[in-house]
Amino acid sequence: MGNKKKDFGLKAELCVQNPVQIRHNVLEAARISASKHLTNELGAENFFMKILVYPHHVLRENALATGAGADRFQTGMRKAFGKPISTAAQIRKNQRIIEVMVDKNKRDVAKRALKLASAKVPSPCVIRFSG
Repeated sequence: MGNKKKDFGLKAELCVQNPVQIRHNVLEAARISASKHLTNELGAENFFMKILVYPHHVLRENALATGAGADRFQTGMRKAFGKPISTAAQIRKNQRIIEVMVDKNKRDVAKRALKLASAKVPSPCVIRFSG
């Protein structure tokens, strides 16, 4: 999102320090918080942000019945395939999950945006700069 055509001088990346599964709603919350900060501080045309991971892994749940008579119609863990409840991205250690490109003099704005996004992620994160 942002300006795809402009050539920016600085690239900031949010990297996860531990292997983790990140659910789709966490990625969306991180995207919204970072893009809102960047848009408010720089405007819509002065940055480029990209989410680098996609939640392909389907999470399933074998819901167990409760209450009177539940033991008569439930099979427990036999043939327990489960219903899909969510999707998640499986992230390796030190993998990049978000990348932001801004002008070189806007380093602190990019750092703050990625710091806000890292608060949503369930693993410690580090911010790396290049360019």
